Parts: sequence; structure tokens; C-alpha cells
Amino acid sequence: MAATGSEKQGGEDVKSFYVSTPIYYVNDAPHLGHAYTTVAGDVLTRWHRQRGEKVWYLTGTDEHGQKIMRTAEANDVTPQAWCDKLVEESWKPLWEHLGIGNDDFIRTTEKRHTDRVQEFVQDLYDKDEIYKGGYEGPYCVGCEEYKLPGDLIEVEDGTKLCPIHKKPVEILKEENYFFKLSQYGPKLLEFYAANPGFIQPESARNEVVNFVKQGLQDLSISRSTFDWGVPVPWDDKHVIYVWVDALLNYATAVGYGANQEKFDTTFPANVHLVGKDILRFHAVIWPAMLMAQGLPLPGKVVANGWLMVGGEKMSKSNLTGIKPQDLTSHFGVDAYRWYFLRAIAFGSDGSFSWEDFTARYTSELANDYGNLASRLAAMVGKYYGGALPEATAAGEPEQAVRDGLSKAVAVADLKIGEELDFQGGILSIFDFVKQVNGYITEQEPWKVAKDESPEGRARLATILYTAAEALRGVAVLLNPVMPDTSQKLWESLGAEESLGALSDQRLLEAADWGRLSPGATVTKGAVLFPRLEEKP
Repeated sequence: MAATGSEKQGGEDVKSFYVSTPIYYVNDAPHLGHAYTTVAGDVLTRWHRQRGEKVWYLTGTDEHGQKIMRTAEANDVTPQAWCDKLVEESWKPLWEHLGIGNDDFIRTTEKRHTDRVQEFVQDLYDKDEIYKGGYEGPYCVGCEEYKLPGDLIEVEDGTKLCPIHKKPVEILKEENYFFKLSQYGPKLLEFYAANPGFIQPESARNEVVNFVKQGLQDLSISRSTFDWGVPVPWDDKHVIYVWVDALLNYATAVGYGANQEKFDTTFPANVHLVGKDILRFHAVIWPAMLMAQGLPLPGKVVANGWLMVGGEKMSKSNLTGIKPQDLTSHFGVDAYRWYFLRAIAFGSDGSFSWEDFTARYTSELANDYGNLASRLAAMVGKYYGGALPEATAAGEPEQAVRDGLSKAVAVADLKIGEELDFQGGILSIFDFVKQVNGYITEQEPWKVAKDESPEGRARLATILYTAAEALRGVAVLLNPVMPDTSQKLWESLGAEESLGALSDQRLLEAADWGRLSPGATVTKGAVLFPRLEEKP
């Protein structure tokens, strides 16, 4: 886990590579959709850590608003008690279970957050960016958002539904305070044009640009019909709109108004990972708020698609929520971390099924990857007593493997580290695994082993060393995705004793050939990907 603050490089502070997930509503326990985004952020930050970069990874929970209040009331507890229970019994334990290496976990009910939210909003009010007015319109409690009439779904009896939650909206009328969002439309469009990679994927960017071009309405930033929220500092009859409160976590968690040095060396986020249903908040409202306060804007807002079950977005309200533990208990945590990023193009909707997971696990993890590691360890044990032999007879086949590793490193680093194309990066690594399997099949070391001549022994040693070096590179590349499995492989190859900790290996050096020391002890440990039992 990365340390707080910044590093010195050439006498100057180095900004952390800062990644955030959305802060999640604690109206219920987390499901696969929440874990999907959080695992993606973990893989991204682990990737940059493996590069040797300073990293800051933030996640947390959104604990204010009408939805939380109603859920708590339905469970006969206070909103704070409900949030405390869910966070400590469900959210934090799941992230630990999935190996999420977040540097901080922000809760919007924490004083370090609420005090700074009041200061931020007060500052906007003092700058005449906020005024008092009234509003009436359709409101979705599930989204905690006023809806535009054109966004709603009308059913046969004339009822208007939220397009996301498929539940009737409420018509609210109340006196509110408004942020002058409408005046930031031209500035936002100018920023989008100057920074075409700010919103990803391109379909999401086009949606936001078209939305802003239609003209923005001023944003209601307070509510007066309930009191579960951060009080408006100049008018305690109002609480701050939950989304204004929530968005500010990205600043308050890294020292806004409290630790200037940490703030300067962390903020703004390099990457905000969000679900596509909350894209406008992050790509329109959040940057406008930052512009109004004179603060720098994020590097990227990346919207992932929805996980679908039976054609419906996975969620508790649609009764399609699946607990991640249902899958990790069957497939294992590392396979779980791998599967969703491998099977679904990040940014697109994707469907989950047990059958698809099982097929990919068996074919790619167990047969291609796990079996390769097992075969290598078995042959080094059988032919060399577990001591890694030295390569002395390398030729074109070995050069092809070396080139393949170099290509896998370059492609995976570009795809995962820069483009957030997790699927493309993982596929490039597994293409190399397939190449190494093909190399073993073609070279037939079990036949070469029958040749007792010096040339035969040299050839066998070279084949096995080449396969071991290839797997060393794979262990480094897959460490951000499957850390436990990669550590087992690293130890199996005897790499720890000569090269040190896997976490200290640099990604871009993974293709440097010949790093494993001849004579290192290669052991055949537990099977990396055990045979699956019957589906529970």
C-alpha cells in the first residue's frame, strides 16, 4: 500500500498518480457492479505502482441523502447507525477480501469531510456563485437527482419512471439554493475541445458534449425537506445537496483545506472511474465546481459500462445483485479479479454468466497458464533435481520467445497503464502465455531429455530456462491483476531468493532477459488454478 504525501525527485515534489472510484451509496451491501469498478481501479493503481510510480488510490462511501435516510428508517435505525453497520460489516471487509490496495477510505459523514464541504460551499456563496430560488420537478430518490422530463419513461397508466431504477419519480417543490451552473457551459465545451481525452470512452464524451450544448440549468445545491446531510453553513434550514457533498470527497480526502502539501502533490485525480449512470455529475457538475473555485480539473473521467444479468443492469433494486463472495468462494479471488476485466471491454456493457466464467477459467487460467507453470516445475524437478539449469544453446526459437515477452510488456503497458483497456492488456499477456505453450510443444523437451549428449543436455537446459524466464515476465505482468497467484509463481520459480520481492520488480524491466539465476530452486507448489467443483 502506498504511503501518504509525495516523493522528492531532483529536489522537487512528485505528484501522485491519483485514481478514485465513485463513493458508493450504503443503502445496501455491495454487489458485483460495485466490485467491478473497484477492482479496475485497484489493477490500474497496482500497475502504476509496479512501474515504480507514486500512487494514491481512493474509495469510500456516500452516506447522506434521502435514499439513505429512508433505508435507515425502513430498518428502524438512525441513518448514522445504518451507515456504520454497512461500512464496517460489508464494504470494508469486501475490499479487503478482494485484495483492494486503497490508500484511503473516505466516508462523507466524517468530520474531515463535512467541515471542508461547508467551507467549499461557503466560499462559492461568498463569491456570488450561489443564490436562493425555488424549484419544482420530477425527482428520483434512487439517483438523488432531479430528472429532465425527456429522460423519463412513461408507462401505460401515465406514470413517469426513472430510466435507471424503473421506479416512479416524485414531484418535488421546494425552496433551494442554486449554483450558477448555466454560466459554465461555454467554458466546459472549450475545455472538452482542448482536452479530447478528458471523458472516455468516446461514446460517453459525445453524450456529455451534446448534453452541454443543449444548455445547462442552474443546479439546486440544497434540500430543505429533510435533514440528513451537511448543513448549509449560512442557513441551517437547508442541507447541502448530496451530490455536491459527495463529489467533494475527491478533494477533502487528499487534504483540501487541511493539508496543503498533500493536496498540492495529489490533487487533481488523474483518473476518476465512474459508472456511466453518474457520468454527468463527474464530467459536468464536478469540473464546473472546480472552475468556480479556481482549482485544477481531473485528467480523465472514465465511464465503465453496466454489468448485465438477464438483460437488466445489475443492482439490488432490480433484484439482480450478486454478491462477489458467491463467485470468489467458487473460482477464487484472483480468478474473480481477472475475469471481469478479461471478459468485458471496459467502458462497454457486459453480461455475466456462470457458464462463461467457468469456460474461461478452465481454458485460459487452468489449462493455458496454470498447466504451463506446473509442467515447467515438474520437468525442472525431474531432469535437474529442482535446480534451474543454465541456457547455453539459445537460437531462433528462444529469440522468438524473448521478442514475444518484449511485445507483451509494451502492449500491456500501453493498454492498461495508459488507455485503461484492461481487456486488451490482459489478452496481450495471455497471447504470450499461449506462445510459450506453443514453444514447449514444438521443442518437446521430454524427447530432448532422452539425448544424453552434451548438445542434448544443453538444448534441454535452454528450453527449460527459456520457459522459466518467460514465466518470470508473466508473473510481473500479472501481479497487478492476480497478486496472490503471481506471488505463488514467483516463489515457485525461485525468483524471490535472487531477485527480491515481486512488488519491487519494475514492469518495464520485465522483458530484460536472463534475470533468473541458474541454480535457483524451482519448486512445484500448489496448483495455481484448481479444478472447479460443481457449481454451488
